[in-house]
Amino acid sequence: MKKISVILFLAVQLLFISSCSKDDAVAEETEEATPELVFDDTDFVATDWTTATHSKKADPNFDEVFADNTVKRLDIVISKTRWQIMLADMTKNYGTFGRSSGGNSLIATDEDPIMVPAEVFYNGKQWYRVGVRFKGNSSLQSTWSSGNLKLSFKLDFDEYEDIYPQIDNQRFYGFKKLSLKNNYNDKSMLREKVATDIFRASGLASSHAALYSVYVDHGDGPVYFGVYTLVEEVDDSLIDTQFSNNDGNLYKPDGTGASFAFGTFSTGVFVKKTNEDAADYTDINNLFAALHATNRTTDAATWRTNLESVFDTDAFLKYLAVNTVIQNWDTYGKMTHNYYLYNNPDTKKLSWIPWDNNEALQTGNQGGSLALNFSGLSSASWPLIGYMYNDATYKAKYDTYVKDAITNAFNETTMKAKYTSYGELIKPYAITEISGHTFLNNSSEFQTAINALSTHVTARTAAVNSYLKN
Repeated sequence: MKKISVILFLAVQLLFISSCSKDDAVAEETEEATPELVFDDTDFVATDWTTATHSKKADPNFDEVFADNTVKRLDIVISKTRWQIMLADMTKNYGTFGRSSGGNSLIATDEDPIMVPAEVFYNGKQWYRVGVRFKGNSSLQSTWSSGNLKLSFKLDFDEYEDIYPQIDNQRFYGFKKLSLKNNYNDKSMLREKVATDIFRASGLASSHAALYSVYVDHGDGPVYFGVYTLVEEVDDSLIDTQFSNNDGNLYKPDGTGASFAFGTFSTGVFVKKTNEDAADYTDINNLFAALHATNRTTDAATWRTNLESVFDTDAFLKYLAVNTVIQNWDTYGKMTHNYYLYNNPDTKKLSWIPWDNNEALQTGNQGGSLALNFSGLSSASWPLIGYMYNDATYKAKYDTYVKDAITNAFNETTMKAKYTSYGELIKPYAITEISGHTFLNNSSEFQTAINALSTHVTARTAAVNSYLKN
């Protein structure tokens, strides 16, 4: 009798295992013992290496990497063992794949997801032992917990040059680092691309971006991971090409002090991306001091002069105008992240650089984007906006940039044509995304999202005209 019971039990177990969903299969894979990351593939010849495509000697080729009129294909090949290591690391940090921890709070971790060597293929050429890892914060956790493998990636082309001397100073057409963003919470798949284009067209320092179809082979052949936005990294080519001097401090603030509220400065919040070994935050402290000086209310002209000596106020006001016109809630004024500060040694001023724009071009969450006149904003909580907008001189400049935005970079006619063109360009790639690697519930959601972008620019043009009349 015991033997029959055991046989029946095993049969039931086999039936259960065979009926597991694809998500459960991924979950089980990540719950296995994590193999050690080893580097047993050092014997190879970089046969596809050319100066123009792989060498540090080549200037960044923006036309090749960030083309506007095509959706290019990028393949990432990761060994099955290394893929399992990546998934197991995600499970350790964020829980089982496809299973929400409950609630809206994020799991706090100071560690980036693990990086592994992988091969990148593009346009018939191979890039060797490229550092690849998952990236993101709320978007990464939300995508993972929902059982969606369309995760964002970070690529670092010479991360492992000490282990693989064949890739010393390897570049991808002049680029060392690139981000592949998964277009989280964006069924149009255009917001990241279009927003950064608008910032650059407005004369602001901003990343280049392009649309790619991404395939990942993690041991069983290439799998279509969907439409991604390839984004230029700020701490790579952007500083080199959009500023006159690349030796300054670059910060990526994140946390309470990133609001610039009085008394909130801490070095842990202003994370250095350059000059990390120099424990000197004088430039940030000077900005805090100038911003909160008591002469702001007693001698505004002197306050502005002192502030302008350490902060590029004109660039910030232009950014603020464009960002508010196009609407982008997931950044300064609502959230204490998603921007960089760069101190250009030639000007000795901190400049504002926008980052992570997938939530732009819509009203947004958590109460929505800021009003054009910043009604309801707490100046004490967000003083870079509140103090400057309440200054008559700065408000006049802001208003000029608001008008300029809808006249030029965010012109209604131009934008509607752009949305139509981009929509037609990526539609074949968007509507063929596969289950488990897409944010679309059905193909019609893509066109609905494109239509919403056109409606949005019309509404924002009307809102700006109404604001400027008052």
